Amino acid sequence: MRQPRSMRELERWVGFSDGRAPIVFRVLFWAAAGICAVVLAGALPMIDQVPPGDRALYAVISWTGAGALLLAAVLWPFLPWRREAPALRRAASVAFLVVSLPLLSPGGASAPIIVGLAVGNALVVFGLRGALAYTAVAGLLGFAISAFNPRQTLVGAAVNGTLMLLLCLVLLLVVIAIFQSHSRAEETRRLLSDLERAHADLEQAHTDLERAHGELEQAHTELERHAARSRELAVAEERARMARDMHDSVGHYLTVINVGLQNAQRYRTVRPEAAWDEVSQARELTLEALTDTRRWVRALKPLRMDGLQGPAALRVLTESFGSDDTGVAFTMTGTWPDVDENRELVCYRVVQEGLTNALRHSRARHIEVALDCTRDRVQVTVTDDGTGAAPGATENGFGLRGLRERLHGVGGALDVAGHAGEGFTLKATVPL
Repeated sequence: MRQPRSMRELERWVGFSDGRAPIVFRVLFWAAAGICAVVLAGALPMIDQVPPGDRALYAVISWTGAGALLLAAVLWPFLPWRREAPALRRAASVAFLVVSLPLLSPGGASAPIIVGLAVGNALVVFGLRGALAYTAVAGLLGFAISAFNPRQTLVGAAVNGTLMLLLCLVLLLVVIAIFQSHSRAEETRRLLSDLERAHADLEQAHTDLERAHGELEQAHTELERHAARSRELAVAEERARMARDMHDSVGHYLTVINVGLQNAQRYRTVRPEAAWDEVSQARELTLEALTDTRRWVRALKPLRMDGLQGPAALRVLTESFGSDDTGVAFTMTGTWPDVDENRELVCYRVVQEGLTNALRHSRARHIEVALDCTRDRVQVTVTDDGTGAAPGATENGFGLRGLRERLHGVGGALDVAGHAGEGFTLKATVPL
């Protein structure tokens, strides 16, 4: 935001830049000094025409004024125009006032202008009290010079002293107005500079925000892609694990069935009854293998469910084990937290293993799956009212051993509780 050209020109004329006097003050000083020099140059040759009784006083006043004008011209460029000036420069201000006062008598009408400029300089350097002291001294000296003039009456001297005092006060008010105007202009310039800087910072912050937003969207896209890959990897690993477990489980049944059928073939003529026993056992094992195969198929099914995760997938898994002979219930406490793929799959396998054991071994009539969620962990509990388990039966079971390994991999723990005829409880704690 730029100021109008006329305002900039005016500020250049009346502004205090780099501790120097305003241009208007410089013009006034050199103009007044030139007029004083002309007046003194015309007065010095007239000394011989002055009456002998006044000639010595006239000569002293004229030559003193000429010397004072020369010293004032020398001191003027060194005057400070700021409050925090060094001591030597402040001494120059005092000396300038001292040498300007002798100009009041021989310097003509322009001499009070030089004295007024000295008062204005005192205002800037020494403050208002110093300027008023300068003004009082100038007024008193003007009165004294007029009073010692034998051709001047006492009333005229008082008028001259008062006029000098008023002139200094007027110039003092002018300097105050210029100084305040300069201060306001500097403050306005500083505020405008701060505003422009703040605007530039705001634009930069907006640009950085847009860049950060773009990077955030890119990171979000990468995160979604990574999550998809993680899910696919978790599913692939789980399928491989289940394939190995299925091979061990079903392969065991098929091996035992094959051995039984071989025995039946060998006993069919020698021991027919033993052969039929082997066939009967093979048939029972075939039904168990079929049931186990269906269980694996049912366990694989949720991996193909679209849009089901967390509690929804666990509820569907629980309900899929229900039948006319066995009732199942699913309950949930708390809010499902942010669970990664690995831990969610562990929770799923806990429910699957608990339901499978309840149906396969406990002959339970009722099974309850309870989900307890907090911000730090998920606890899965599967409870049934079946026949329970004999002491030590839960230590070496194939399914529970694999489940403990899964939980150990995520820093979790598995608790098993159950006695013969008292039902069975499977509790898994999965930390986040």
